[in-house]
Amino acid sequence: MEINDTPLAEKRLVARFLDMFIKFGLILALASFCFTVISPFMNMLLWALILAVTLYPLHQRFAARMGNKQGWAATLLVLLGVLLIVVPTIAMISSLGDSVSALITKVTSDSLVIPQPSNRLAAIPIVGEKIYVVWMKAATDLPALVKSYGPQLGDITRQVITILASMSGGLIGFVFSFIVAGIMMAWGASGAASATNIATRITDERKGPALTKLCTNTIRAVAMGVIGVAFIQALLAGIVMAFAGIPAVGIFFVLALILGIAQVPVILVTAPAIAIMWMTGDNGTVLNIIFTVLLIIAGMADNVLKPLLLGRGVDVPMPVVLLGALGGMATNGILGMFIGATLLSIGYRIFMAWVKEGPSGPTLSGQDAL
Repeated sequence: MEINDTPLAEKRLVARFLDMFIKFGLILALASFCFTVISPFMNMLLWALILAVTLYPLHQRFAARMGNKQGWAATLLVLLGVLLIVVPTIAMISSLGDSVSALITKVTSDSLVIPQPSNRLAAIPIVGEKIYVVWMKAATDLPALVKSYGPQLGDITRQVITILASMSGGLIGFVFSFIVAGIMMAWGASGAASATNIATRITDERKGPALTKLCTNTIRAVAMGVIGVAFIQALLAGIVMAFAGIPAVGIFFVLALILGIAQVPVILVTAPAIAIMWMTGDNGTVLNIIFTVLLIIAGMADNVLKPLLLGRGVDVPMPVVLLGALGGMATNGILGMFIGATLLSIGYRIFMAWVKEGPSGPTLSGQDAL
């Protein structure tokens, strides 16, 4: 009897495994198909989610003043965001494109005038002499220099055009993300409940709400305390530079944005802009003094913006935020810079909470407890 039952048990076991593998394969195929369909919109949806989580408290304040009309409050917030953030940003990026285009035109038409370098440059150890030689050749015989470095300049030009195209696409995605974020905020209560249910399903009833709270706090801390401050500061500096007539405003804007995210003083960008304004500008002494004061204030505005936008410190090391921003920008353009910084910070916080919890159970309380 046992001899006859053994093959039957083996057949049942094989049938169960085969049934399990078929179900797993179908689920995997469905998940792969869904990801393929949604992947072109992934960055836009992620940034929309970050915006919705970050702006939801402000949205609730608007809704309270508008008779708890969630849809109208979301619409008003989206319109204000597009007007105050997207439109000036488009102007900055357009300025960057115009500056690059004007530079290429001057180089190709041999009308670019480069001043001769100072002799002090050659005294810099290791690299000073090489930079001095190239700079002097550019000042005295720019066409020959361009011809000698033709392939390299061609590659740089193509990369710059690619970056500008990526920024333009990122701005379009930014606008659509604002609209999608408005829809998410209009349904914020049900969305928060769904997020908690998903986190609970992934973990358990105790860890799910803590995980949701941890992600929410990290998104708001990084988006407002780091990215938001850097963006507002770079935007203020760029607007003042545009009114002051400083050339290449878009380049200064991007540099200020990167330095702001890296927590490096933006005054390092506004100071050269002030020098250029005094050397080449024609605004007059009074206006130059006014613009200088405004640029100094913009370069140090993070000291005021951080306490206003951030009630507590960002519990993420700045190298993590910077690596996320640079990696995101390298893979997905200017929009990826914001997404990368936020997502890498979330991953860091979750990992560190898991490490601190230890194998013997939770040792933390509050938002870091998983």
